[in-house]
Amino acid sequence: MEGFGKFGFRVFRKSPIFHPVILILTGFVFSSAAEYSFNVDYFEMPVDHFSFSTNKTFKMRYLYNDTYWNKSANGPIFFYTGNEGDIKWFAQNTGFMWDIAPEFQALLLFAEHRYYGDSLPFGNDSFKSPEKTGYLTSEQALADYAEFLQWFRYHRGGPDSPIIAFGGSYGGMLTAWMRIKYPHVIQGGIAASAPIWQYQGITPCNTFSRIVTQDFMNVSSECGKSIRVSWKHLNTLGQSDGGRQWLTTNWKLCQSLNNQSDLQMLKDWLYNVYGNLAMVDYPYAASFLEPLPAYPIKAVCEKLFDSKLPDKQLLRALFKGLNVYFNYTGSAKCLDYGQQATQSLGDLGWDYQACTEQVMPMCNDGVSDIFEPIPWNETGFAESCQQKWKVQPRPYMAEIMYGGKHIQASSNIVFSNGLLDPWSGGGVLESLSDSLISVIIPEGAHHLDLRGSNVNDPPSVIKAREVEKSEIRKWIAQFEKQRSHGAINTKIVSMTKPPTTVDTTTDNEVKKN
Repeated sequence: MEGFGKFGFRVFRKSPIFHPVILILTGFVFSSAAEYSFNVDYFEMPVDHFSFSTNKTFKMRYLYNDTYWNKSANGPIFFYTGNEGDIKWFAQNTGFMWDIAPEFQALLLFAEHRYYGDSLPFGNDSFKSPEKTGYLTSEQALADYAEFLQWFRYHRGGPDSPIIAFGGSYGGMLTAWMRIKYPHVIQGGIAASAPIWQYQGITPCNTFSRIVTQDFMNVSSECGKSIRVSWKHLNTLGQSDGGRQWLTTNWKLCQSLNNQSDLQMLKDWLYNVYGNLAMVDYPYAASFLEPLPAYPIKAVCEKLFDSKLPDKQLLRALFKGLNVYFNYTGSAKCLDYGQQATQSLGDLGWDYQACTEQVMPMCNDGVSDIFEPIPWNETGFAESCQQKWKVQPRPYMAEIMYGGKHIQASSNIVFSNGLLDPWSGGGVLESLSDSLISVIIPEGAHHLDLRGSNVNDPPSVIKAREVEKSEIRKWIAQFEKQRSHGAINTKIVSMTKPPTTVDTTTDNEVKKN
């Protein structure tokens, strides 16, 4: 879920791409004061799981904490399906797992997605050529996790421990697909804010923009209208040297607006900001993408109360609103519209994935949304991918690989979605069976339920977590029943020759959540 990410979105002018995720996402300090510690190790992983053309391997990083694990009683393993970024960052930003681990006497385990963080199959050359980058797929990542978990069970103890997967945004998609593709490896999954249907022919391309618009308009219709009309004012001023200089000065830009290309970069930054604000519209102060106050959309909209203001006056008001996003702490000396939202997500890797199997069409019409009209241009998008990565997008690949809307044969997945989250439009919003459950959080933004508990949590997210815990208990009970009847074989070591861990110095990390 580049900006999902952060967990905002990236805009290509010919064909906008919105990056899930996460998610999500600068700043590691959450409103909670909890500190999470973990051990760091590496696992020798095959570069290619699906052919015998290469024997190359790489070191996949993983983190674990066994403080609460009741190994002798077959306590469960809570496994995070790492997504597009540094796994340490995700470990510090998935407080729900840490909150419930003592209750379930669970081991906490976080695996890093290939091509992100330290898990680079070809080191600094991993993105240098199609021959090297081509092993970056969700299918290979899921096979990594299956291989690793089978090995971990056998070599690190807990062969009879059930494994429950957790993931948010793209990580939530991986959790759902892990259960669909490897149901013998994990017993169930909590797939939070997982837009598994954000694909061509399944979800309309303007859905994301429509939900962002709804979030702003619900706070203040004048706020939404002000943003919609601001594009015209920006374009008018951007046509002249004097207008661009006015924007540079009055918006305190770090880089001058010298031409139309610079203006477009500024507008792209604005697209990202509005999407990010919708994703992190949390009920308390947090630093998920940037340090922000509680309900940041409301804080922004307090500055935008009259859409009929003259152009420069409205743009001054808009800049005051934008200060909430990029300078809430007051530490920023200028607005750096060329800066990424966070360094913890892998923009390069996701850019490649979005050009191959994770094609998520996005568009705006300027009528049902607060953005400039930008149609989805599949041809232009494919051309840009070919030019940058020398690849041809496969827009239906994810649907073919994982079933699209036809996943009823699977089981034991909770799909949670906050209705403030623009990615919810591509999520599972209705239960598909008794064990494919949809949990709706009306006041929730991007995977709010995976965050640590907070005194300002709305009742709906508290209830959602209770439902998730109840389902986890069911999955564990099912596993125990099947195991006692000999219906489960947890002794499979791996798909390849049993690998060993790489000798490393244990790294006890402690960060703020």
